[in-house]
Amino acid sequence: MISEAASRGSSRKRKKEKAFTGVHALLVFPSGEDHKATLDLMRRFSAALRYAYNRLLEGQPREELKRQDSPLCAFFGLNTRYADDAILKAQALLDSARERGEDPRKVVFGGRKLFETLKRKHLSGKPLKRLKREWGEKRQGLLYSRGDKTKGGNLNLRLEAEDGALWLRVNLGNGRYAWALVKTSHPNLSALVERVYASLPYNVELTLREGKVYATFTWEEEPAPLAATKENGVLALDVNSDPYHLALALVSPDGNLRRHLTLSLEEVDRAPNRGAKELLLWKIAHEVVSLALEHGVAIATERLRHLPKGRRGDGSGRAFRRKAHRFAYASLLRKVHSLARKQGVQVVEVNPQDTSTIGMLKYAPQLSLSKDVAAAYVIGRRALGFKEKLPKGYGKLLGDGAFLAHARDFYRTRAEELRIQKRNERDRSRRNRLSRELKRAHGALSLLSSLQGSSGSQREVTDGRNSPGVNPWRVLRVGTFLPLLGREVPRDLSPLKPILHGSWEGWKGGLGPHPGGGPECTNVYFG
Repeated sequence: MISEAASRGSSRKRKKEKAFTGVHALLVFPSGEDHKATLDLMRRFSAALRYAYNRLLEGQPREELKRQDSPLCAFFGLNTRYADDAILKAQALLDSARERGEDPRKVVFGGRKLFETLKRKHLSGKPLKRLKREWGEKRQGLLYSRGDKTKGGNLNLRLEAEDGALWLRVNLGNGRYAWALVKTSHPNLSALVERVYASLPYNVELTLREGKVYATFTWEEEPAPLAATKENGVLALDVNSDPYHLALALVSPDGNLRRHLTLSLEEVDRAPNRGAKELLLWKIAHEVVSLALEHGVAIATERLRHLPKGRRGDGSGRAFRRKAHRFAYASLLRKVHSLARKQGVQVVEVNPQDTSTIGMLKYAPQLSLSKDVAAAYVIGRRALGFKEKLPKGYGKLLGDGAFLAHARDFYRTRAEELRIQKRNERDRSRRNRLSRELKRAHGALSLLSSLQGSSGSQREVTDGRNSPGVNPWRVLRVGTFLPLLGREVPRDLSPLKPILHGSWEGWKGGLGPHPGGGPECTNVYFG
């Protein structure tokens, strides 16, 4: 488990990441009164968390919010330590929303997906009752307490070992406590018990699911001494949904590709249950880290990000949604990061912007790589500090008016066809799909038009950040893939090799579009 927070300010520097390990457990309350009192405390803490979040949005300081006479303590009936932990959780949510570029005012406590489902009002009976219960548990079923070394572990939610059993003592306030038996067979249980006997700190978070209270105990790990660093190169990886596999590229310190391979994830997709899926993902993470240790190199990945998975009726398509929902991107990367830090392998995260586009346009045709390995190669080079120069052949292509006119004509024709199809389509889902495609066609036209006369449009270097002007790699993508190759994400990128090396004069001389594309081509895939 990795905890991250982004600092405020124009530079928005990322705080140093901390590696945590933990134990998940079920809490069993021998006393019904203790169970009821704990649920009431979780409800008040959850409400205090929402209150603290809104006050932080308004700019109130943490010191003012956690005072003994503040509403967090007085109105919600929490002690100052619980109140401070609620503020900490609220601040983490606020920082996370800002880091992802989302509007923090639109955060939905309880989950946006559940909220949107309830808002549609299309369910009734048991499904509606089950959904409302889940919504209520997510909004009212949270309690968190940080560990404290000076307090011998955790003051509010304290573990006690007695007669071979592990108990959790919940501080209810006013000298009252609730007791719950900790039931778990987690492999980290012995490490947790050792911390209890050594009076070392541990964090505790209680959550409510299907009427049962679960506990997550976490503590910070001491980082292992680095045995593999980027001074020797990097092992870059990129997870891909179609085909479902992991692409790996071993990059030397001088930026050259030493080795590449792929690991299939289809077995993960066929796993019978979540537990089996998790075991397979851990197995793959061990393979990746072992390979990095074998070569003494760091591991380079894209920075974790939110991936839209689509929903029924939005026009994304059933096949896309199935691939997106099976896509264990973030889960696999978290496992690789966690295992790497435990074994002393340096982890380097890079900005994911345009890595796939640059890989497909530059290295896939140049080195005869698949688009996925090419993307991993770009990630590795970016982790080592290399910037990707625009090849001269592409520079000439971007400066050719005939090429740009051809691409614009293609998208104008495509946009008109889509408008006609949408006007005649009666099915709402298909209309949504056509709307998405039409929006992409207009976006491509906007990119191609902005290249003309735009300051910075001929910039030949990109490091993943927005340049002053249009990004030439994106113009090349929309100008070559669909208009010349016939697909938005082509499988075969070898036809780009002559253009990459500047041999595009034949097409310019009026020989017509590439056999794979052009306004007249059939079976164009746009999606």
